[in-house]
Amino acid sequence: MPGGDGTGPDGNGPIGARGQGRRGGGNRPGRGAAAPQNCRCPSCGHLEPHQPGVPCSQAKCPECGSQMVRG
Repeated sequence: MPGGDGTGPDGNGPIGARGQGRRGGGNRPGRGAAAPQNCRCPSCGHLEPHQPGVPCSQAKCPECGSQMVRG
């Protein structure tokens, strides 16, 4: 790869005709496409939906008042 850009030895076409470059796979889910997560209470097991932008560690369990964890 002359320029490290996914082109072949002569620099005019993708290797394997995929055109994906080094990172490959344009259809793989990224970080934001992950399955929804919950916040879990380690004491009583209560689950709450995770609120984006708010760490679970900042939430308190509505059942027992313990600090929630991601999970």
